[in-house]
Amino acid sequence: MKNLTLRALQVFEATATVGSFSKAALMLNLTQPAVSMQIKQLEGEIGAHLFVKQSRSATLTDSGRVLLTHARDILGRVQVAEAALATLSGKVGKTLHIGAISSAHYFAPWLMQAFQHQYPQVRMKLSVGERSDMLNALSESRLDLVIAGFPPAHTAVDAEPFAAHPHCMIAAPGHRLVALRNIDWADLKGEPFVNREAGSMTRHFFDYLVQMHKLEVDARVEFQGNEAVKQAVMAGMGISFMSAHAFQIELEAGRLVVLKIRNIPKMLDWCILRRRSGAPSGAAALFRSFVLERGAELATCRTA
Repeated sequence: MKNLTLRALQVFEATATVGSFSKAALMLNLTQPAVSMQIKQLEGEIGAHLFVKQSRSATLTDSGRVLLTHARDILGRVQVAEAALATLSGKVGKTLHIGAISSAHYFAPWLMQAFQHQYPQVRMKLSVGERSDMLNALSESRLDLVIAGFPPAHTAVDAEPFAAHPHCMIAAPGHRLVALRNIDWADLKGEPFVNREAGSMTRHFFDYLVQMHKLEVDARVEFQGNEAVKQAVMAGMGISFMSAHAFQIELEAGRLVVLKIRNIPKMLDWCILRRRSGAPSGAAALFRSFVLERGAELATCRTA
């Protein structure tokens, strides 16, 4: 592939992303024949068909799917290099706007601080909110990147995992279950629970686990947000299932205790989310690369 060009890979990646030659042409400000020519030349260079063309769409072949993975990696690395060089020359551009769901804001500032230590010229802003709000803002380009779990399958967002996201069952220090070891989920039957609000990622995860273990819970109270739930648990209103990132300060201070339940903590993934319509550029490309490289280290937390 001696004559392979970045422009050809950009055209190919855009066409694969939107699934249409005409839509890719509009995205890239090209004519449809120009897009077709780039794809034809790329296919000739590779020696394989990349798309199965239909009346209104273009579907990737097996060769196309293989190339897409590598094309996105190549284009992403080029953008990171461009961003790093621009940063060194002082061409920072606009403020990098990061979104995070509520449980991520406990460690997101540490990511940002370490990133700014390496790239002090980059200006940054963090917005925290519900997952649906963050995804909408990302799709509408009001956010550059989002730190959250895996998004729903129907969203036009790519998710790249970078760290484990542990969840534990917590209680006040004086709770009767604190002294027990190897607690079974069945032992929690009838135990008063303090729940997160319906619609939160934590609540979805907990409801799934309750169903899986066929547990009848006494969900007496529901609070919006981790801070309110922690206060309720410390007040003795019940136990709660929570992201471990959310209770690190209270665990260190001895105001909350992680219950010793079998197969706990339960894990999800932390991901860096980006719009599917093109790889991030500039400072966003730098931050994405930084999080994928160092995010697991900087998002570590205690679970006992």
